[in-house]
Parts: sequence; C-alpha cells; structure tokens
Amino acid sequence: MEPAPGPDAAPLAGLAWSSASAPPPRGFSAISCTVEGAPASFGKSFAQKSGYFLCLSPLSSLENPQDNVVVDVAVVVDKSAPPPGFSAVCDPLDAKASVSKKKRMCVKLVPLGAADMAVFDVRLSGKTKTVPGYLRVGEMGGFAIWCKKAKAPRPVPKPRGLSRDVRGLSLDTASQPSKSSGPARTLSCLGSRASTLRRSDSIYKASSLYGISAMDGVPFTLHPRFEGKSCGPLAFSALGELTIKSLADIEEEYNYGFVVEKTAAARLPSSVS
Repeated sequence: MEPAPGPDAAPLAGLAWSSASAPPPRGFSAISCTVEGAPASFGKSFAQKSGYFLCLSPLSSLENPQDNVVVDVAVVVDKSAPPPGFSAVCDPLDAKASVSKKKRMCVKLVPLGAADMAVFDVRLSGKTKTVPGYLRVGEMGGFAIWCKKAKAPRPVPKPRGLSRDVRGLSLDTASQPSKSSGPARTLSCLGSRASTLRRSDSIYKASSLYGISAMDGVPFTLHPRFEGKSCGPLAFSALGELTIKSLADIEEEYNYGFVVEKTAAARLPSSVS
C-alpha cells in the first residue's frame, strides 16, 4: 500500500499548462524537470522553441467542502473525447494552445467533501524509469506521467468565535479594556449591584456547551427615569438607596397567615361550607 502523505500535505486542486517563456499561473508551480533531472518541457520543437511546462496547484484550504480536488489523471488520444467526468488540462492564458498533436492530458475534479481518494502529487520521468510510490498514468511528449494518490482529507470547518461586537456586550468586566471613555464610566456608575455580579451568581449557571452564559450578549440599558445629564454620584443617588433583599427577608416581610379568613370560614354554617 502506498504511504500516506504527511499531515501538512494537501491534495491538488488543478493542473494547467504554462508556456516555458512565461511565469506559471497564479497559485501554480511548474514541473521544470523530470525525476532524473532532465528538462521537462512539452511540445518543444524547431517551430516552437519555448515549449510548455506542466503546472500543479495544491488546495489552499480544507475549510470549504465544495472546493474541487483532483481525484484522477488520464492521458487520451487527442481526437477522442475525454472520459466521463474528466476535463482537458489547458493553458489559462491561451485556451487554444496545443501541447501535443497526438495526446491530451485530462483530470477529474470532485468536491472535497465527496472525494474518497485524491491526487497529491504528479511527477515526470523518462519512459523506462520507475517512480516508487507513484501510479503510472501514461506517456505524453516523450515523458512518463506519474501521480500519487491517497485518501482525501476530511473538510475542517472554520472555528466559529464571538465577534468583537458581541464580546463588547458581555457582562464579564475582566475582558473589557480599561479606558476612561463614556461607556466605561457609565458602567462604573451603575451602583453596588453591578459590582457584586460574579461568576458564581445564578445568571451564569445556565451556560451552554460553548461556555457562553445566558446573560452574555444581552444589552443593558437604564430606564429613562434614571438617566441624567452626568454620571456623577448625584445622578445615581436613587440607585444607591436601593436595598437588595434575600428570599428570607421577602418571606418575612410579606408573611400573611390568613387568620381573618380562617376565622370567618369557621363561623359559617356547615350547610354553607
């Protein structure tokens, strides 16, 4: 079995031809020599001095499962139609360029999310040379064409994070910048209750699987009754006089035994009750 590519290896996203007298297309790299070290120029003749290089383009990211990857390479006779699902490799700058008069190179592209196997590398050699670990595709322009196949990697979704605006609405003051701007001074003047909120309070107990509490991202705005022109102690004096009562204090203050009602009910005749 062929060895798997390294963790940093990426499958090929496409192949292209490029004139030897021009730089490769953007995102592509040219195969300028064979495994033996000989020049790998296709179509070079007396009538065409420059020739063409075969260029490779690796997949730049695994985040999008709809990005195409090369799953197979084939060499067909120039006059015959490409196999089902294949398309001819061409020069992006000159679609009518003819690299070979007898054969054409074709590739099969499949979305990354639907690919089982993928092509990770292509190499060229002499017709009698063997390239270990590579599959021989065919011959073209005096070269043997080899490709390396392996299991296609699975798409890796881009990690989702809280945006800067949502983080700015969080009640966690530890993550807020310490600036003396208007909004920061307003939060510092909300009274003792705002300063007593801690992670141990009940509002933080309903956290989700992503570590976001139930109150994160909820905007807080003062009632217009308490808004003032300044943020000084006088403007929020009413807030400072508020008393926070516990459940026991509330039950004790509003405890009602229904004594009068029970006494009146006891005086009613049995036939009424």
